[in-house]
Amino acid sequence: MKNLFFFFSVLILFFSFTELKHPYHVGSVEINYNQKSKTFEMTGRFFLDDLENGLNNKYGKSLHFNDPKFKPQLNEALKNYSAEYFKLKANNKLLNVKFIGYEEDQESVNIYLESEKIENPRKVEAAVSFLYNLFDDQINIVHIIVNGNRKSEKVTYPNRYLFQQF
Repeated sequence: MKNLFFFFSVLILFFSFTELKHPYHVGSVEINYNQKSKTFEMTGRFFLDDLENGLNNKYGKSLHFNDPKFKPQLNEALKNYSAEYFKLKANNKLLNVKFIGYEEDQESVNIYLESEKIENPRKVEAAVSFLYNLFDDQINIVHIIVNGNRKSEKVTYPNRYLFQQF
């Protein structure tokens, strides 16, 4: 039993230091209502290589994360990409969503968005289709949080719409 544990520990350690393509395509989007600012704050988290490939495929460019010279072009591309692949409605009103920025590390990218102000959201609808332009097996896990009440849903290609009542 000890040998088996050691083998799996070494295997996990080995794979954590090797660069492998992940066998699944998944991202997450958190849509959090900020009671103080009366806005929704969104964070999308995606594998860096998937998002880079999605942007390059969409815009026919060669953009690269983790390279400072591409930051202005990535900001513009992510702003446009988010506007096309993410829509938000609350209380039957389509909300303007603006791109705030992004952060990256070696494996993932966080995209930050914020909606216009909305009072007392009861019905929240979203259209989430990040990376659908690249993968037909993309899964986006969407968390909607209003006044501490969290509801989560898995959205898989080609479905993009979700609805939650609060």
